[in-house]
Amino acid sequence: MAQQIVEFRGVNRTGQYNETSLLKQWPENGPEMILKIESVGTGFSQPIFVDKTIFITGIKEDTIDVLSAYNLEGELLWDIPYGHSWIRTFIDSRSTPTFENGKLYVVSGTGQLNCVNAKTGEMIWNLNVIEKFDGEIFKHGDTECPLIVDNIVLYTTGGEKNTMVALNKNNGSLVWKTKSLGGAKSYASPVVINHGGKNIILAQTSENLIAINAGNGEILWDYDLKQYHLHKLGVGAQTNVPLYYNGEIFVASGYEHPGIMLTLADDGKSVQLKWQNNTIDTHHGGVVSVNGNIYGSTWDSNSRGKWTSVNWETGETNWESAWENKGSIVSADGRLYLYEEKRGNMALVEPLTDSMKIISTFKINEGAGPHWAHPAIYSGRLFVRHGDVLMIYNIKDD
Repeated sequence: MAQQIVEFRGVNRTGQYNETSLLKQWPENGPEMILKIESVGTGFSQPIFVDKTIFITGIKEDTIDVLSAYNLEGELLWDIPYGHSWIRTFIDSRSTPTFENGKLYVVSGTGQLNCVNAKTGEMIWNLNVIEKFDGEIFKHGDTECPLIVDNIVLYTTGGEKNTMVALNKNNGSLVWKTKSLGGAKSYASPVVINHGGKNIILAQTSENLIAINAGNGEILWDYDLKQYHLHKLGVGAQTNVPLYYNGEIFVASGYEHPGIMLTLADDGKSVQLKWQNNTIDTHHGGVVSVNGNIYGSTWDSNSRGKWTSVNWETGETNWESAWENKGSIVSADGRLYLYEEKRGNMALVEPLTDSMKIISTFKINEGAGPHWAHPAIYSGRLFVRHGDVLMIYNIKDD
């Protein structure tokens, strides 16, 4: 049986969703809302959708992270608490669950990794990884989305004893752990790439981008990201999943940190800077690559930003444009989906290189708090989460 993985930001965490026959233009008031589920719990995490079931995390009472399952009628199938949320800043749930062959893997805001039966909601195993491996969480809590590679689940510990651990996905036992390179775990989730026929994990701490051999935990190289953190804000903040294509890696993290492109050696054991771009300093909304160009938002301050496109090969800025505010971005069926974080405006955008071409817009009026959850697209449906409300829109072009 092939390994089925459904996770944060779509295919291999790229922000791309393999959907076709979607609306190329929305009705004037936006696409039809086909379902609204209230009281899913407050959170900034993204929902995932598998086998006609919606899985989402949120805080439903006190400071406990809860994983819930709903059907397409909006009925609660089950929910289960899975650890304490982060309470120092923005207590909302952060971790998007990862589904793999009937099991869900999810991390609490304070570092408890859990494996849950997706059908019944029963806890299979759990482990406070931060406590067991003396990890260190950065300023705003644990936001990691667990990464599954073959028979292991990966978790970035940070701290002075380890950087990452690999656990047996079936029982949580230790498979391998890396040495420490220093620095707390970052906000960015790791990703696996295949380069030169080898699975390599790209992880980030508050100081470095690190490449790790998925088979044995050997650190292949590390690249100093903190050298670019020259702004008084955001020192140590790594916020976005890296993008990989054709032997190259793109990383961005807001706060006037430049977006950087790195070139991997053929053997995967070293890396060098190809270019840096001072425009695309995406905060925490992710970036996507479409037709040889990178798209994302920019950081003017923690509450303001624009949108931009950069050429993957040259690093030259194609355009920078103001639209509402900065936010998150995903892509499907030849279109970009922008969700700005302040007022909840959604835009359908054609990915051009000469200008920002907005096709359609509508506004999310339900829920409360920042619009920080990334949208998701499954089976011709647009999933948008705002606070404790989940909205699902029909974007299938019938």
